[in-house]
Amino acid sequence: MGKVIRFHRRGGPEVLQLEEHAVGDPGPGEARVRQTAIGVNVVDTYHRKGVDPVPLPSGIGLEGAGVVEAVGEGVTHVRVGDRVAYAGGPPGAYSEVRMVAAERLLKLPDGISERQAAAAMLKGLAVQYLVRRTYPVRAGETVLLHAAAGGVGLIACQWLKALGATVIGTAGTDEKAALARAHGADHVIVYTREDVPARVRELTGGRGVPVVYDPVGKATFLSSLDCLEPLGVMVSFGSASGPALPRGLGTLGRKGWLSFTRPSRESAPWNALRRHSLSVTQPRIDTCTARREDLEPRAAELFEMMQSGKVKIAVHQVFPLADAAQAHRELEARRTTGSTILLP
Repeated sequence: MGKVIRFHRRGGPEVLQLEEHAVGDPGPGEARVRQTAIGVNVVDTYHRKGVDPVPLPSGIGLEGAGVVEAVGEGVTHVRVGDRVAYAGGPPGAYSEVRMVAAERLLKLPDGISERQAAAAMLKGLAVQYLVRRTYPVRAGETVLLHAAAGGVGLIACQWLKALGATVIGTAGTDEKAALARAHGADHVIVYTREDVPARVRELTGGRGVPVVYDPVGKATFLSSLDCLEPLGVMVSFGSASGPALPRGLGTLGRKGWLSFTRPSRESAPWNALRRHSLSVTQPRIDTCTARREDLEPRAAELFEMMQSGKVKIAVHQVFPLADAAQAHRELEARRTTGSTILLP
């Protein structure tokens, strides 16, 4: 038996319930993991609210770390006693002990704690996918990163700096701006009092940036487009304020790693070119780790960045598993910075 957070109806944080559940023995291809730390992510709130619906009743959470207790038939790459972490798969990480498809499990290298791993797997693999594959950032480029003081944002600031980029971040308060700067952002725009496109133009000599990374969605989508240089790429990877793309185009994100491009057909002045010659990319992060042959090299790169110190994982909020609802309240009220974890 073990404790698990589940919800039987969609709604606010109050729908999250702490329950007892029987785990049993792993079947073929499975491993039972006694968890020691669990990551909390914005996507968890989407599942809870029904923005990204899951069948009910449902567990919740997509990343965790712990120790393998038992393995099923055919499992050879992890053994009982191994320290492991995972990201993705069906929701259910908010639990003391759970069954995980063994192909999702990664052995943790020395020097990376289970708390760090639980805080970094989903967000760190997302950043690797965004800056190395969705739009491969090159040294010398200037990029715009929204929500630079969040869990993904702080990892992305550091990773982008390691790639040699100039990072323009956005944040809602001076305190969050200072945190983003401390993690590598060269410039931070406080969007609650500054005009983001105007400031980006000022910082780039009027040209704009080749890429915008935007997890906010509806509230920032149009202004993000105004920050792009000609033929720039808008990478929309979240919807904290609502869906970014117009009705119909939102299916891009559900179908995988797809792009929408609208080139200008007219010999337009620069302003029109800037508004219409762009690529809007909605990556689905779990598509890059669906196969183990994709997962392993991406995780290896993340672990190397962490072990080298180029990326430090900022765990700023820690809650007991039983307080998962409060963790969601803090996250949705934008009172969190860096990563949030639950402890079973």
